[in-house]
Amino acid sequence: MFMLQVASLSWIWFFVLGITWWIITLLREALRLHDAPDASVVISIVVIPVFLTLASVLTYVFVGLQRHRENDSPRRLSAGSSEKDSGVDDSNGLDAGRNVENSPDPTPR
Repeated sequence: MFMLQVASLSWIWFFVLGITWWIITLLREALRLHDAPDASVVISIVVIPVFLTLASVLTYVFVGLQRHRENDSPRRLSAGSSEKDSGVDDSNGLDAGRNVENSPDPTPR
């Protein structure tokens, strides 16, 4: 799965840098031919920052997820520990595993 994510991230940067290079080439060609580069300039002003921002955000998220995964991966229950010792919260807020009939009523009377 990790290699698929790295390949996806590489493909995104390849795509973004390719588009950026292509737009810059269009601008150069328009200037060389003494053509009006209006459309190329407008497209480049909008597209290049948008693509670079999206690729940067995706890279940031990918790196953040990998750091989070590296920090959480060694957490496993050992032979003598309980769930409360491991920091894992499986309760989902529904009093799972507790005898609700014998527990005190939390509502004031």
